[in-house]
Amino acid sequence: MKTLIFTLLLAAGMTAGSIYEFKVPGLDGTDIDFSKYKGKKILIVNTASQCGLTPQYEGLETLYKKYQDKLVIIGFPANNFGGQEPGSNGDIKAFCKQSYGVSFPMAEKISVKGDDTHALYQYLKAQAQAKGFTDPVTWNFGKFLINENGELIATFSPRTTPMSEDILKYLN
Repeated sequence: MKTLIFTLLLAAGMTAGSIYEFKVPGLDGTDIDFSKYKGKKILIVNTASQCGLTPQYEGLETLYKKYQDKLVIIGFPANNFGGQEPGSNGDIKAFCKQSYGVSFPMAEKISVKGDDTHALYQYLKAQAQAKGFTDPVTWNFGKFLINENGELIATFSPRTTPMSEDILKYLN
């Protein structure tokens, strides 16, 4: 119960703050510090290794390589939908590297919905709601796009592919 109250207080405090206040553990053992991405767009995606949408990793990697001078993609593995991300952080890291050559930052596995939703996703969902955007976390591979100033500018459904014009129009 103390953890839930702390998480709720933290989320409430972060809602008024900035995306740049977040640091999350990465799959590579280092922290992903959002403040390092000031001046770049950030695409945040909840991912899963055993989903019908998992091939989007290929498009995410293509997008990242093409636009890495102005875009960072951060993947957040989550097991919230159909148990499609059951592996350990080590399993996920190996899968992403071996199967799709993922080179963009990947966070450790988190929860993106429910009572144990990670504080970053609480923040993103609150921002989306405040701006009248659709909550994209309806399945794996929902996407949030943050601009160079740390402001949420778009959300994309899980079915929106990474190289779609819906996303590219923000990068060209």
